[in-house]
Amino acid sequence: MLIVYILVALLAILGIIILSGKGDNLIAGYNMASKKEKEKYYVKRLRLIFGLLLILLAPACFLLTMEDTLSGQISFFVIVIVLITVSLILANTWAKKKRS
Repeated sequence: MLIVYILVALLAILGIIILSGKGDNLIAGYNMASKKEKEKYYVKRLRLIFGLLLILLAPACFLLTMEDTLSGQISFFVIVIVLITVSLILANTWAKKKRS
């Protein structure tokens, strides 16, 4: 149970760091991209997407402890898959600059 609380706190703190604009290097893929590649994205939108993703994943982790049944675990994984899918779609559409 303590591990879940630590995980929730860590996810929330990392989400806040990214949303505050100080954690661009924590965004996977963006931190290793070249300057030319980084110019293809709106960094503020990427921060918003991935900061909110981490913050929304934090309370979802409580589903693992609330029910020791299989339904609680399945609910957790469904929520995680949906959140990650939506964030990846947004990162590749809404956060990407249009070619001119």
